[in-house]
Amino acid sequence: MNNPVGQMAGIAISMGSHEQVLSDIEKRIAERRPGGSIAITNTESMYHALRRPSHLAFINNAQHSLCDGVGVIVAGYFWGLRIPRYNGPILQLDCVERGQARGWRHFFYGGKEGVADLMAAKLKEKFPDLQVVGTFCPPFRDLTPDEDAEVVQRINDAQPDFVWVGLGLLKQEAWIAARLGRIHAPWIVGVGAAFDYHSGAVPWAPAPIRALGLEWLFRLIIQPKLRAKRYWWSFIFVLEAAASGLLGLRFLRRNRPPQR
Repeated sequence: MNNPVGQMAGIAISMGSHEQVLSDIEKRIAERRPGGSIAITNTESMYHALRRPSHLAFINNAQHSLCDGVGVIVAGYFWGLRIPRYNGPILQLDCVERGQARGWRHFFYGGKEGVADLMAAKLKEKFPDLQVVGTFCPPFRDLTPDEDAEVVQRINDAQPDFVWVGLGLLKQEAWIAARLGRIHAPWIVGVGAAFDYHSGAVPWAPAPIRALGLEWLFRLIIQPKLRAKRYWWSFIFVLEAAASGLLGLRFLRRNRPPQR
């Protein structure tokens, strides 16, 4: 990773400021270096990382692993970390805004039928100089090898600086990992719900609620069946992280050499 990094239960988490992240993003685009990835990491993602080696490898091998929820911040306290939050929807908006004057090119892959196009149109209304060079909504099945090769070629032909992937947690990370080295964009980022929020398909929590760190509660209210099990996994991870973090800090204090 190219910014300050902390470790929580063996999982990397970025400690840099928003400006540090954006500056690193800009540098890679300016140098036309392909193959950069960003993990948007919340407590559910961390829960699965402790149980799925491939998902852990994706997070730890990404150029940035950005905190996507207040639960990560809370768990970080037990590891002696003060983790800055930078979630996927905000990162995407920042890159769109910053990229207007720089000519950054965006490809949107994922979402339900029509959502990527709707998101592109709504972002274009807000950011008139946004350059969208392609969208693709995959079917709800695995692509055949020929179909996959065609999609990869379509993305590469569009020459994007960003491929934004909205397939949902685990699926989008696996999709990105399998195509690193084949897709030539400087950045590939799985942003999940950002497609729904920026298209208006799903309500985004009002800014004051997001500022208070209560976006999870808003999501639970509007999508109880979808969110309940996922938040249970998140709760389990916070408990695991708290226990292991406290034990680790206690061990370090107990074995710290005496000061002279």
